[in-house]
Amino acid sequence: MSLKYKFSSPDYIYFVTLTVVEWADVFTRREYCEKVCESINYCQQKKNLTVYAWCIMTNHVHLICSAPKLPDVMRDLKKYTSRFIVDAIKSSPKESRKNWLLWMFKSAAEKSASHGDYQFWQTGGHYVELSNNELMKQRLKYLHRNPVEAGFVEEPEQWYYSSARDYAGQKGRLEVVLIE
Repeated sequence: MSLKYKFSSPDYIYFVTLTVVEWADVFTRREYCEKVCESINYCQQKKNLTVYAWCIMTNHVHLICSAPKLPDVMRDLKKYTSRFIVDAIKSSPKESRKNWLLWMFKSAAEKSASHGDYQFWQTGGHYVELSNNELMKQRLKYLHRNPVEAGFVEEPEQWYYSSARDYAGQKGRLEVVLIE
């Protein structure tokens, strides 16, 4: 059985979760979050990715998005961010967890024939087709409340790496198409 998620319709909007291997808290550093934002922005500009909502947590990323070839876009996004975040960890003099993180990513890659020296993201991802308005509203609320539930902020729009700011009428970090 394939580990790859089968998209039943490329026309739908999907709730996507990408998780760091072993749920490692990598996105506690701004520079790593910025690599994800840069990659999402690139996919928006060059790969027809439409982002309706997003949130970067410490060890995973949520997106509500669509694209004509969404599986390919997610593959490319993961490949790019993986390479550049691992390189950033390697070269960062401030990264106190460097040896531990690199060991974990190397150990994960050794268990997989399809990865190089390091595996940053868990294989596959969690994809939920948002085929009705109720499911869309539920996932949008969940995504934006994630930092609140984790105890990082009091209000969703206080989380910088999230589209909650856009939904609160402020300018967020990435371009989003608001869900009415």
